[in-house]
Amino acid sequence: MPLCRKSVPQVRRTIGVFCRRLLGIELSRTRRVLHFGLDPEQLSCLADSQERGLWRLQGAAEFSDCLALVESRSCDVLVTAPGPVSTPIERLAEGCLRSRPALPILVLARRPDYDEAMKLARCGVTEYLPWSGGLAEEIEKRIERACRAGAAVQGAETADALAGIVGSSPAMMEVINLVRLIAPRHSTVLLTGRTGTGKELIARAIHEISPRRAGPMVLANCGAIPENLMEAEFFGHTKGAFTGAIGQRIGRFEQAHRGTIFLDEVGEIPLEMQSKLLRVLQEREVQRIGASETIRVDVRVVAATNRDLNEMVRQGMFREDLYYRLNVVPLRLPSLSERAEDVPLLVEHLLTRVCERENLKPKKVGLEAMRRIMEYAWPGNVRQLENAIEKAVALSGDRLLLYPSDFPIPSAPIENPFPAAPRVTLPAGGIDFESVVTGLELDLLRQALRRSGGNKKRAADLLGIKRTTFTAKLRSLETVEEKT
Repeated sequence: MPLCRKSVPQVRRTIGVFCRRLLGIELSRTRRVLHFGLDPEQLSCLADSQERGLWRLQGAAEFSDCLALVESRSCDVLVTAPGPVSTPIERLAEGCLRSRPALPILVLARRPDYDEAMKLARCGVTEYLPWSGGLAEEIEKRIERACRAGAAVQGAETADALAGIVGSSPAMMEVINLVRLIAPRHSTVLLTGRTGTGKELIARAIHEISPRRAGPMVLANCGAIPENLMEAEFFGHTKGAFTGAIGQRIGRFEQAHRGTIFLDEVGEIPLEMQSKLLRVLQEREVQRIGASETIRVDVRVVAATNRDLNEMVRQGMFREDLYYRLNVVPLRLPSLSERAEDVPLLVEHLLTRVCERENLKPKKVGLEAMRRIMEYAWPGNVRQLENAIEKAVALSGDRLLLYPSDFPIPSAPIENPFPAAPRVTLPAGGIDFESVVTGLELDLLRQALRRSGGNKKRAADLLGIKRTTFTAKLRSLETVEEKT
């Protein structure tokens, strides 16, 4: 019996359902796909999938229209491409993710470029797909995968996790985008930054956004565990394994099975213990003290340190192979002085939290008190700021407005971010000026590179120069050094 014209869309939807099952795509509500800057061939590929009932397409002609549709939550995923659009993709991604940090973004690249892919990943792009025509099934898979990742990020648990990360400065937006990007993966993460920058908070956010959020998150403060008990704490022991082992104990790695283990202050682990930890990371199995068999563990490792592990490796204080095992995905947390524009937001957030905890009426910080807070360098970072606010609330009594006197801190910064240059004494016999200056510049460049873990962009930021200038200077000075 011939099909009537009205039945054709239903047939297409049925075929679409079948194709989705064939591709292994989860059946769910129809995705709303927003496209911007695609060429006719790419758009035609998306339209073919729409006819099979996989999604509903909506286009944006201008950058402002695209942002408006994103902000109105009229789409589940954004598909775009490098090309003749007037707005660079990184600006588009940053604009969209500012209002919707969990929005999945898929880029179709006709001329794929590794550097571009890494740059876009840092901007928050979810999928980067080399595209030379066709590949409809691969695009469908990528869009569905991006939507699933976005759905996970948009869940209540994830929203709570990201809500605790306060800040809108470029430095914190980069951290939030990287957390969103790396959390759904299984890679080991190394968090670095000064004391009090919130490394545990970021580790919890990574766990809560990850597919392992239903599993446990186990904390191990490596600096607080006595050296003679560290192996038993990490790997467990059997009954009678040593004096005092009156029963069997499960170690931290076993406790974290199918979840996440957070190794805080990992730089404090003794060298002998580092080799045993390395084996666990390599083999993903532990052996309890006193036992002969090994136990397989499925854990994700998030490590944190406020020390320069690269420098510790150079000094022989930290195993190089362990460092590379931990430093799979490095994530540096900025100090409070690097994101001073976030201080008012943090003050409001922390003040609200303290007042709620103490069952007090909401308090506010006066303008003069806020000016004084903004002037201070906060060497203890967010942790010190939180302690100062808690103390101010206690000192203010029943007052609802906090005064400068409630914050007993110096009125001027205690830390100069640009210390004076060291004074060099000119010898009586003179010096080779070019050689001395070249050596000084090269030493500073290499120090910055070590401190940033090999990241040239961060090293350049430490020296207050552009990345291109840093790279050119390093290459030029190393060439001079080789010739001499």
